[in-house]
Amino acid sequence: MNEPVQPRPSARPADKRRRGRAGHEESTLAAGAPPERGRTNDPDRTMANILEVATAEFADKGLAGARIDEIAALTSTSKRMIYYYFGSKEGLYLAVLEEAYRRIRRIEAELRLGDLPPEQALRTLVGFTVDYQLANPDFIRLVMNENIHRGEFITRSTTIQQLNVPVINAVRDVYQRGVEAGVFRPDVDPVDLHMSISALCFFNVANRHTFGAIFKRSLDTPAATAQRRESIIEMIVRFLRP
Repeated sequence: MNEPVQPRPSARPADKRRRGRAGHEESTLAAGAPPERGRTNDPDRTMANILEVATAEFADKGLAGARIDEIAALTSTSKRMIYYYFGSKEGLYLAVLEEAYRRIRRIEAELRLGDLPPEQALRTLVGFTVDYQLANPDFIRLVMNENIHRGEFITRSTTIQQLNVPVINAVRDVYQRGVEAGVFRPDVDPVDLHMSISALCFFNVANRHTFGAIFKRSLDTPAATAQRRESIIEMIVRFLRP
């Protein structure tokens, strides 16, 4: 529930005045010099493209190993424009982190857990988390890389702090409704519950290669994936039962 749909980034690129200036600069550059490959006067689309490529680059190589030159080469923009939009390599990395959290939290909000009975809502949330993280290993790698940095950049982002408030509220609501209905025991902290769900789903992706190699198991087959998904859901549900 942590773990790429590209909504607008909330850092400096989302500032409307800055976007207007960016579009003006792109037009000016195009008028005064041969246009760069694939140049566009759509700043939102340009930034979305940069964020998509940068996500894969930072997930694969980390902050230290990623190269702005490589990101520029793989997008329809330039190194100069990347710095214009995001300020620095670190600014782009933080924007990638914010976009990664924004995406998963937005999709979580679409689950409409409040419309479901408590146990079904919990099963839906855990199942979604398993599926999402399996389908988005770059999200897991980004989180792992940020942990190498001891959460330095996430700590700087008020956006990420705010993005994670709704998921805790959703977990708390599902849990409290379950307690009131008598299907969940009344002594569990919602943040601890969120952590437990995240831990099981995260390990399922982060450690599958080493775990599979050590114990000689293939964890990527449809049967193995389905079995592990059901096990994670059952562990969480049974943990909460009275």
